[in-house]
Amino acid sequence: MKLWNKYKVTSIPSLVFVDAATGKVVCRNGLLVVRDDPKGLEFPWGPKPFAEVVAGPLLRNGGQTTDSSSLEGSYVGVYFSAHWCPPCRSLTRVLVESYRTVKESGQKFEIVFVSADRSEESFKQYFSEMPWVAVPYSDEGRRSRLNRLYGIQGIPTLILLDTEGHMITRQGRVEVLNDPECRLFPWHPRPVLELSESNAVQLNEGPCLVLFVDAEEEGELEAAKGLIQPISEKLMAKHKAKEEEMPLLFFVAGEVGRQDAEDDMSDSLRDYTNLPEAAPLLTILDMSARAKYVRDVEEITPAIVEEFVSDFLAEKLKPEPI
Repeated sequence: MKLWNKYKVTSIPSLVFVDAATGKVVCRNGLLVVRDDPKGLEFPWGPKPFAEVVAGPLLRNGGQTTDSSSLEGSYVGVYFSAHWCPPCRSLTRVLVESYRTVKESGQKFEIVFVSADRSEESFKQYFSEMPWVAVPYSDEGRRSRLNRLYGIQGIPTLILLDTEGHMITRQGRVEVLNDPECRLFPWHPRPVLELSESNAVQLNEGPCLVLFVDAEEEGELEAAKGLIQPISEKLMAKHKAKEEEMPLLFFVAGEVGRQDAEDDMSDSLRDYTNLPEAAPLLTILDMSARAKYVRDVEEITPAIVEEFVSDFLAEKLKPEPI
């Protein structure tokens, strides 16, 4: 389970290549590597710059083409999607509006559609709804290399890149849905998120610290964010310096009256994980391992949170089953 969680494996079969000397992931989509390069000519299959992988002509609506070099100096969204996938079509409708909002604000922003459609006809029909560019459907090799580059395990996925081609976030889908006015563009990761229906999907992507508070108390959510944010920022900086992914996501969740349980994400999460009703309540939830860690104390201080996080990362805490 530790290995499944470490490499964020969500489906099988899955093949991950790792550099044994450093422990860093070389490639998450090893199955595509084996399929595309059966003779190992590109070994050791390390990540290449986005500009190199995407290099070549890109399609625009109406049949025109543009070279991938036109992306230079722009923020880029790499959009993995397909017409046969209902959540993809829902996201596309929202994303079209977000794209136009960002462009109208004067920011340099482009989206590259990487299709997972099952036919050229489906691709053309779906792409006709999009105002951005796409990798030609016929260029299966380039589409596959982009899937390999970002370790895509499901769709829709929206990867956000900065103007140098470095990844800002894998959670473009969540960010677009949470920020329809695009005020936080280009959506750099935030140290602490307020739990909502649209970002709850991230609870399934690895261990998450969730601090439950009483939302009926004015200012409680903001106070909770302020309490855990410095700890999250410190952890983010440490792992960014090592070019490692964040080992723990941080959330605050408001606790409201039981009569609203059907609509409230916080209540639903408590019910699903069988947590006590206390507020404040400090927890770490690891959905893929079906494990929870609970620190139920009357007052939660930065020192308590820091110790809780440190002990979890050092594997000193005993899990309870979810």
